[in-house]
Amino acid sequence: MCPSGTASDRSDVASVGFRQAFEVLDADHDGKISRDDLRKFYSGGGDADEDAIGSMIAAADLNRNGVVEYEEFERVLSGGRRRSTGIMEEVFKTMDKDGDGRLSHADLKSYMHLAGFSISDEEVTAMIRFGGGDESDGVCYEGLLKILAIDNMY
Repeated sequence: MCPSGTASDRSDVASVGFRQAFEVLDADHDGKISRDDLRKFYSGGGDADEDAIGSMIAAADLNRNGVVEYEEFERVLSGGRRRSTGIMEEVFKTMDKDGDGRLSHADLKSYMHLAGFSISDEEVTAMIRFGGGDESDGVCYEGLLKILAIDNMY
């Protein structure tokens, strides 16, 4: 983070990061994260745990309509580092297919495509570099937060 950045600047960057994370989870791009969206997201990394999916929806669904809208998602993530860290750690673990604690080029590209984003190899490499990783080792959890600009809000 740039030392001259203001709290407002950090908030704007965090909001962009939240939006990017939301769009990755919103598999059908309807502006809501549903149980089906989470099933699709988690099915890319193994079995989808229905109880965990239900718990995630219940924790964020403030208006109790069965889905998580962006404002609810942002409120949960901005509600405190400990809470947002737990959610993002689960996202990271799901993306980390081999469980080595790093997201490889293939991991990132696979999940971007699963989320409906067309992304080139060069763009994935740039994301990894931005996150502080390199092409051979990928990026760690903190690097994913940097890519999503979530860590810049603290």
